[in-house]
Amino acid sequence: MAIKHKKELRPLNTLSLVDKVELSLREYILENNLKPGDAIPKELDIAKSLGVSRTVVREALLRFRTLGLMDSKKHKGLIITEPDVMNGFQKVLHPNLLGEGALRDIFELRLILEMGMAEMLFARKTPEAVDELEEIARKGDEEGHDSTTFSLDQEIEFHGKLYQISGNETLQKFQSILLPIFQYIHGNEIFYKHYNYPKGHVTHRTLSGILKNKTPQKFREAMRGHLMPHFECIFGKELFKNILKEKV
Repeated sequence: MAIKHKKELRPLNTLSLVDKVELSLREYILENNLKPGDAIPKELDIAKSLGVSRTVVREALLRFRTLGLMDSKKHKGLIITEPDVMNGFQKVLHPNLLGEGALRDIFELRLILEMGMAEMLFARKTPEAVDELEEIARKGDEEGHDSTTFSLDQEIEFHGKLYQISGNETLQKFQSILLPIFQYIHGNEIFYKHYNYPKGHVTHRTLSGILKNKTPQKFREAMRGHLMPHFECIFGKELFKNILKEKV
């Protein structure tokens, strides 16, 4: 049975390239206000409407599939699907594919995210979760990662717990995607194995105490102080000051 929508696929003036077919399909989806679960015309019907070959249409549809925007369902044909945004990020956020500028942008984003999640942390924290966070910080101190040294594993465990407390699944997925980048930087000595923090650095124990007893504003200020040495180590003090001035 033919599928009818308010807006029909508009023929192209000439035999189109794949990117033009993709654009036409995208416009068709938006103009008809199609949602996840809605079916689109069959491959052959699309080809006839646009005046192109099925091969061109097939390649354009493959792009949508790769992005997670379409999928085939039994008895329904090709339908619109809700994309997994984080899965798309994961495919491209590999340290070997990123230049210095992109790495810097990602670390700037980390600063913004971890300061910005303060309200969520305070709204969704539980006494048990805070106790676990304090235990992670205490364990790090016992292993020799005090206020003057850096441990990648301890950093990942502590901040991973913060993302978990936030209760936001997208944030948790994003944090897991960033892990290979942190490990890459640490392993290539952009971070040194035992980076010496400056005197008065905000520790994990301090952060967990603020989350337990203080306010979101105090937590944001402390998180900025905690992450500052990371940025200074990678990008230099002057650049980090500009980051704070422009983006925080």
